[in-house]
Amino acid sequence: MSEFTMDRLRENLEALKMKNTLEILDNYLERAVADKLNIVEVLDHIFSEEAKSKRRRAYEKQIQMSGFPIKKTLDDFDFSFQPSIDKRQIDELATMRFLENGENVVFLGPPGVGKTHLASALGLVAAQHRFSTYYINCHQLIEQLKKAHFENRLPDKLKVLAKYRMLIIDEIGYLPMDIQGANLFFQLIARRYEKTSTVFTSNKTFSQWNEVFADVTIASAILDRVLHHCTVINIKGESYRGLAIDGLADVLSSAGVHANDEPGFPSSVGPLADAAFASGTSFFLCHGKNEEEGAQLKSVIGTLNEVKYERFQLMEAHEPEDSDFEIRYDF
Repeated sequence: MSEFTMDRLRENLEALKMKNTLEILDNYLERAVADKLNIVEVLDHIFSEEAKSKRRRAYEKQIQMSGFPIKKTLDDFDFSFQPSIDKRQIDELATMRFLENGENVVFLGPPGVGKTHLASALGLVAAQHRFSTYYINCHQLIEQLKKAHFENRLPDKLKVLAKYRMLIIDEIGYLPMDIQGANLFFQLIARRYEKTSTVFTSNKTFSQWNEVFADVTIASAILDRVLHHCTVINIKGESYRGLAIDGLADVLSSAGVHANDEPGFPSSVGPLADAAFASGTSFFLCHGKNEEEGAQLKSVIGTLNEVKYERFQLMEAHEPEDSDFEIRYDF
């Protein structure tokens, strides 16, 4: 094949945006000649690799645009720690049949039991199947709807949110909602009703949603539409965050680092963890006084990450003259 022909082939591949084929072309053609592959086999391989590459890029772009707070899969979830969850029910949801039928899913349970993990993991599966997916915290959703209403563009905002095949609304009930927020939330749910699927997580039972939405009538109307075609997963178990916090002291002690001795710091940090989670903040756990202890803390962080305590982070002091290091649990 002449150099002129190869150059023209590369130009055409670039014009067709066949990036993967452009990258593998030279090496693969050499291999095809060496292996004496016929033209059909060559085309089959090239187009198969290009299709896989396009699917992979589409998935990565979907994940990037979906706003997932964590990128954990269903395989990452420890079902043995939450025996109240029927894994077969989760596996059924993972088939995405509920999405094709426009049905909803609600994860209920106290803070830290894995609701966000499971909801986000289903979102990842949906993205793999090339369903448009979007994650948003409930408080952020209400603030965005209020802003759109104030700027006279609420219909456009609702239209955008209504088109997602899977919309994940996380943390319903963690922060109070006024009447305007409840009305806007109802408008969104009504738009999506029986057309597209919404996945909800909440730390409140359905009987408490009257308090969440500040109005019994609105709450009833929302629940009617949410639960009409819905799978409810009620998680009754211990908090993963509580487990992480409870086990942290032993890990730190074995590493020989300083425990937090700030005045007023409670001996049990479980309540503090829940408060920090609700407000989306981090809290101080321990510190090292010099570079050597800072190195120890880095080792501790590695250990914590290995046992799935990914949200523990090593923080270096901002002041140049201060050599302290800290570990924070970042929610």
